[in-house]
Amino acid sequence: MDDRLTISVELVQRLIADQFPQFSSLSIEPVVPGGWNNRSFRLGSEMIIRLPSAQRYEQQVEKEQRFLPMLAPHLPLPITEPVGMGGADHGYPFAWGIYRWIDGETALSAKVVDSEQFAIDLGNFLKTLHGLDGTDGPTAGPHNFYRGGLLATYDEETRTAIDMLGKSIDTHRATTLWDQALASHWQKPPVWLHGDIAPGNLLFKHGRLSAVIDFGGCGTGDPACDLAIAWTFMDAVTATVFRATVAHDEATWDRARGWALWKTLITLQKQVDAREPEAAETRTILDRILR
Repeated sequence: MDDRLTISVELVQRLIADQFPQFSSLSIEPVVPGGWNNRSFRLGSEMIIRLPSAQRYEQQVEKEQRFLPMLAPHLPLPITEPVGMGGADHGYPFAWGIYRWIDGETALSAKVVDSEQFAIDLGNFLKTLHGLDGTDGPTAGPHNFYRGGLLATYDEETRTAIDMLGKSIDTHRATTLWDQALASHWQKPPVWLHGDIAPGNLLFKHGRLSAVIDFGGCGTGDPACDLAIAWTFMDAVTATVFRATVAHDEATWDRARGWALWKTLITLQKQVDAREPEAAETRTILDRILR
């Protein structure tokens, strides 16, 4: 059951008028397509409003508002820039945020001119982010669905998906890789991680990576989850360049593949059950993971 809220332009207008009257004269238009965790609206030409669509996403607002201004000066690419935080009102029950609008196309729609340069740019961004001391940052928990924490959190879910998919996948290979991913843990001090390095959160201009957005899943701990994109979005050549640039150890890459495997398996299971046509693309990703 989908418990996410539907939010109207009229409601957003009332929230802005009451809590940010200095912006009340600016136009408000929904962003299409909308996101999953948040309902997004353009505020004039230079800002965006993001309102959590369910309670489980509300903590992400305060986290972004608090920590992103601290991280931004240390990173080689622009990231989400908070402007202000609003509160529950007019029947809307959660905290919400205003951010600077960043121009660009997501990796889902942009033409990536040079995939190897993309691997280097993203790799350098993550190498820098993962080099930042995370001692005082938020540890893994419900606020980011345990990104940065123990992959074993999703052990039962992953093994159930393998069993349910049965003969339609290589269950032996999937189980072997999953066990391999669980065999190690992050042994170093906690570092910062994005938590959702996915095509929709990577912006491009002129064919090149230009910004990284949506840090709702950010936190501190094991950065392996940020590396799953090597399987979910990159071909073998691009992934090789990416791995060399980020330069994590082999055990971290094993866990990264585990994160990719978990997400792909549960996605495929739901798609197969619903007979969704997207299952073919998900199977292609799974094949890449299982090689």
